[in-house]
Amino acid sequence: MSDVIHRLEAVLAERKNESPERSYTSRLLAAGEDEIVKKIGEEAIEVILAAKGQGDGRVVEESADLVYHLLVLLLARGQSWAAVEDELSRRMAPK
Repeated sequence: MSDVIHRLEAVLAERKNESPERSYTSRLLAAGEDEIVKKIGEEAIEVILAAKGQGDGRVVEESADLVYHLLVLLLARGQSWAAVEDELSRRMAPK
């Protein structure tokens, strides 16, 4: 599996400390959690709309936007994608 998520997570962590004038990520983090979750909601709706009639390409594009904003939320909360992977692994474990 690709490590693109982990590379993106590293880029986001770097941008957290950049000037908000230069970085959308920095602006979003500075705006706070309410703004980040608002963006996640918007992107989730856009994924649904894409799935209901805009084609597979749009579903992929909007899914990428949703994952990006989810990674920003995780960063803002001091969490990581690795924690999400751990939770998914836990759920896949035989019971």
